[in-house]
Amino acid sequence: MTPSVQTGLLTSSPHTLLPGKVNSIVKLKNANAQDVLSFLDERPNVILPGLIHDNGLESKLNRGDYYGYRGAPGTLEGVALIGHATLIETSSDDAMVAFARLASETSGVKLVLGERDKIEKFWEGYSRSANAAHHRRNELMFEQRWAAVPAGVMPGLRRATLADLNQVVAAHACMAEEELGVNPLSTDAHGFQMRCERRVRQGRVWVLINDGRLIFKADVVAATAAANYLEGVYVNPQERNKGYGVRCLTQVTRELLAETQAVCLLVSEHNRVGQGLARKAGYAVVSCYETIFLNLQRGSGEKSTR
Repeated sequence: MTPSVQTGLLTSSPHTLLPGKVNSIVKLKNANAQDVLSFLDERPNVILPGLIHDNGLESKLNRGDYYGYRGAPGTLEGVALIGHATLIETSSDDAMVAFARLASETSGVKLVLGERDKIEKFWEGYSRSANAAHHRRNELMFEQRWAAVPAGVMPGLRRATLADLNQVVAAHACMAEEELGVNPLSTDAHGFQMRCERRVRQGRVWVLINDGRLIFKADVVAATAAANYLEGVYVNPQERNKGYGVRCLTQVTRELLAETQAVCLLVSEHNRVGQGLARKAGYAVVSCYETIFLNLQRGSGEKSTR
């Protein structure tokens, strides 16, 4: 049985004690943010803290809900965003299995992302409760903590403005269709465009546009003082193999490292081009991840880093 889901508050204490029933799941509120971030600070997850800093624990922008897992001693043993994109960080197998069962009972879950060893435990719990069509993809987490590549300048590389939005949306939709076989502009055009626009307004999208045509794009999806997480690294197909990708990614990374301690990105283990791009730009593999895509038709391409 799935542990009961309670609506409650975590207490603010150095040990992140949770009141109430042990081995249960708590739906988190904004008042819990400090405890949740303290828990995540002790773990390698770079995405969840950034999303919480951006949106809080209670927001439609999360496209899901945050939950905490009470361990046997009443302490916080796991945090999960369960929704369209499900992200989980735990310190115990019990927490992972409990979140998996909850996710299997939650509508609208499209993908699950986590470290490979932990996601395997998740799938054991999820697949017992839901026989969903799925595709599993192994990915490599690349990281850079200092500018390892000699400095270079890519003329014209800059943060996107709203004037660039149409090209940013088109490029991001193209990447999604290459990877998943589904174009978000045909399934959720308004929501997709709004999410792209918000990221542009935040100054999180970098572009190179020459003669009115987008050549390169990269998005900072999550940003904290500890790490920035990059996604949507794109080079126009007509401009590939000309050095744009390496030069632009190198410069973007160098500028971000002036604001944060590390920059990370995920690349499919089958995407040799993306891996080569990351390594040439000074990144190194630090962990293995896995993404489980649920009820999605696979695309034929594995050309983008995300």
